[in-house]
Order: sequence, then C-alpha cells, then structure tokens
Amino acid sequence: DEAQTAPALFPALRGAIDAERSRNGRFILLGSAQPRLIRAIAESLAGRIATAELDPLACCEAALGGIGDIRQNWRSLWLKGGFPDALRGDFREWWEAYLRMLVERDLPQYGVSADPVFLRRLLTMLAHQHGGLFNASAIGTSLGVSYHTVQRHMDVLESVFAVRRLAPWFRNVGKRLTKSPKVYLRDTGLLHHLLGIGSHAELDAHPSRGASWEGFVIEDILRRERVAWPDDSRPWFWRTAAGAEIDLLLDRGNSRVAVEIKAGRAGDARALRVVREALPDVDAARAWIVDQAPGIELLEPSIARAGFEQIIGGTP
Repeated sequence: DEAQTAPALFPALRGAIDAERSRNGRFILLGSAQPRLIRAIAESLAGRIATAELDPLACCEAALGGIGDIRQNWRSLWLKGGFPDALRGDFREWWEAYLRMLVERDLPQYGVSADPVFLRRLLTMLAHQHGGLFNASAIGTSLGVSYHTVQRHMDVLESVFAVRRLAPWFRNVGKRLTKSPKVYLRDTGLLHHLLGIGSHAELDAHPSRGASWEGFVIEDILRRERVAWPDDSRPWFWRTAAGAEIDLLLDRGNSRVAVEIKAGRAGDARALRVVREALPDVDAARAWIVDQAPGIELLEPSIARAGFEQIIGGTP
C-alpha cells in the first residue's frame, strides 16, 4: 500500500518480474497519489504493469459488498459517501479523520505548501461551489492567494481524487457557450461533512441538495462508465450563456448520450424542452432524464426518464 512512498521498491520489482515474465499478477501495488505512482511506474516498470483507477463504491458495488439492498438504500450512499467504513459506522467521525489526514499529511506530502487551516478553508469553499462553474480567481481573492496558487492546489486535489473539474463541451453552433469547467467533490460524504450535513433530514432541507444529488449521480454513472467503456468514454457538460444546460454528456466513440439530472421527479415541461432543444446542438442520439422517482418512461422517441434506482447496475 502507498507504493509511491517507497521508490526503491520499483527497481526490485522490475528484477523480480523480469526473472519470471510468464507469471502474471504476482504483485498488486496500491497508491493514493496518482502522479507519483505513475511516474515511478513509467521510470521502472514500463511494459510490465497494468494500472486501474479505483473509485469509492458505486451503488451496485455496495450491494455486492453486503451493505444492504442498495436499490432501496441508495440514499445512505448519497448521504455518507462511498467508503465502506463511512457507510458502516459514524460517517461524520470517519470523514473528519479522513479530512485531517488529507490536509495535515497527504496534501503537504504531494507538494501543497499550505497550512491545514487554509486547505480546509479551500475545500469548504469548493464544497459551497459544488456543481457550479469553477472560478479560480474568485476563490483566490476570497482566500488571499493568487489564481495560480489555487490552480496548483486544484491540480493536486484532482490527482488524489478529491475533486473533479468537469470540462464543458462546445463547438461553433451559433450560441454563446460556457467554457469554464464545473467543479465537484468526488465523494458526497466529504461534501456533506464540509457542509455540516449529518442526516437525511438535514440533506433534504439544505440549499445544496440539488447540486449534491447531481454530483452523486454523475460520479456513480462515471464509475460504471469506465468499466463499460474503458477506452472510449469521455464526460462533459453543456451550458449556454442563457442558462440552458445538460448536466452530463457521455462520448462513446462515435456516439453521444445526454443525461439531465433532477433531484425530485422530472415532470416539468421546461426540463424536457431544454433537453429536446439541446439534442441537435450536442449531436446526441438520445437523452435520459434521471430523477428520484421510480420507474422508466419514454417521453419522446429519443428522450426517456428513469428513476436512479432503475439505472443501478448499468449505464444510461
């Protein structure tokens, strides 16, 4: 575990692997810092190793792990996050320990030269921006640091899988389109801990509920998307300057699927109209509107609505 902290290990492994190249799968290396681990692999183990990015549990994985019928209990995964110990125990206590380890030990080790109080403030600001457009200049002004400092910290936070910057999809279609990325904390357990949310009742009443749900569904879809389309799938979002938006676009080789995410039941006409009008602009063959209501229904020939529990175990 934490193989990136033991650089002397990699030359030794290279010798052991080369001595018996026909025996595959003898060593499993784990690491929480992607850049350092990948650099060490590239320097010493090129051509001898396969890499996999492991996310927190998706809903279907939580069910297989004996954490209950996740089709009925996905709200627990949404509230507590995807780490097994957080799901099984006091998730606020677990996330506080995780957060302290992140800001006091891990991030400084990975090149973030800032005190833990500052890093916690940065993560809290990102929690309040969750699901919104990322603005490094505004964050830097609030924290009293430069745009470039914020960008450097964000690069490290992405490399340790704490945050995601979702890139916008755009082309010249005669509309003014947003070209800034959106920012998400990749695990809603950490998001809710930073926002002070400790129960389903507090989550349901919180103004960030909709953004939290959006990020939760996006991450759950992308975890399964990487398995179903390991080489071809790329995620985006689409938004015009006038406010029309598609939360998630999935590029799958030569095809594209649009996903709009709603925290309640997607019954309003405006959501359907936005999706209908966006399809030709984004070259998507079909669209899904994912909400919390049960069932699946075809709204139009190329647009369907599905409850989140109906897509667990597959991708839209």
